[in-house]
Amino acid sequence: MENKLAEGQIVTGIYKTGKYTGEIISVNEARSTAVVKVLAVNKHPVQGDLHNPGSTNVPLFHERKALSFNEKTNIPLAYIKPYTGSVPEYDSSLKTAVEKQKKELEEDGSAWAKKALETLEEVAKDYY
Repeated sequence: MENKLAEGQIVTGIYKTGKYTGEIISVNEARSTAVVKVLAVNKHPVQGDLHNPGSTNVPLFHERKALSFNEKTNIPLAYIKPYTGSVPEYDSSLKTAVEKQKKELEEDGSAWAKKALETLEEVAKDYY
């Protein structure tokens, strides 16, 4: 890997379908993963069945919440990139990510987008 990742480094990482800014707590080169402590939300996780994207005719339409502030998660090194700049405050970054996704779903207008929007609004109730 060209950019060597190290403990204490601020990075962005993709976990499931969300994207986060966080701090590397530890790197496990043997497993090609790093434990990242979440500091901000860049992209809220997508709602619905990941195995049948865009479909509402699924056994379970998943609700996905964003990772919490200071939550630690394992992320594959391939999904981690160095971050530069100031780290946004967690609560405001979460609100921005939710609002952005709501807008995208409203503009989509498909049956899946309507169901995803409904699910996202339910998830967001727990945040605020």
